[in-house]
Amino acid sequence: MNYTWNWGIFQEPSPEGVGTYADMLLSGLSWTIATALASWVIAFTLGSVIGVLRTLPSRAANAVGTAYVELFRNVPLLVQMFLWYFVLPEILPAGLGTAVKQLPDAPFYTAVLCLGFFTASRVAEQVRAGIQSLPRGQRMAGTALGFTTAQTYRHVLLPNAYRIILPPLTSEFLNNLKNTSVALTIGLLELTARARSMQEFSFQVFEAFTAATLLYLVLNLVVVAGATLLERTVAVPGGR
Repeated sequence: MNYTWNWGIFQEPSPEGVGTYADMLLSGLSWTIATALASWVIAFTLGSVIGVLRTLPSRAANAVGTAYVELFRNVPLLVQMFLWYFVLPEILPAGLGTAVKQLPDAPFYTAVLCLGFFTASRVAEQVRAGIQSLPRGQRMAGTALGFTTAQTYRHVLLPNAYRIILPPLTSEFLNNLKNTSVALTIGLLELTARARSMQEFSFQVFEAFTAATLLYLVLNLVVVAGATLLERTVAVPGGR
């Protein structure tokens, strides 16, 4: 069977009523970016808290942090996505479960929560590693200055740990961005889902997924460039 290439397909009207096929892909890209950014806020904030818990001189705090990491890191993301979307509303009280099901853009909110909690377990391990890689003298310096434990983390340990783990955090953000494609399984019309829709409507599979690949590539390169600039900006002269 001969495949008929048609690169002009992007300017043809979309059956979904969102303009052209190009507009449809750009709409998917906007949902991908929104989901990635919103879930990263949760992942970074919660992951930092869990990472700190795993480095505190408290067995209870360590146990809570370890339990969270082992739970969310060891269950496949796809399974977690289905649990959040299909199972959680059913185990909530009837009224609340119904409200959750009727939320506008429910797939978006579900994907944000799922990706946020899943990625937080991975961010937590990076934060823990960053804190534990610091010389003991930094923690002791905070104590010598009269800082509380919270102040020592806030003003001494975390700023330096974040500088160290910025490259792996960048990689984790890129993973989180690409993991948004899993949300197509619960109906989120992100970039991969839009590419699939374009392929199903037009049968131009190569054009659809070539465009999606290029959009992902450009987006990732922008993130890498921004992270490189940030790393240079926050670097301590003479430090590592």
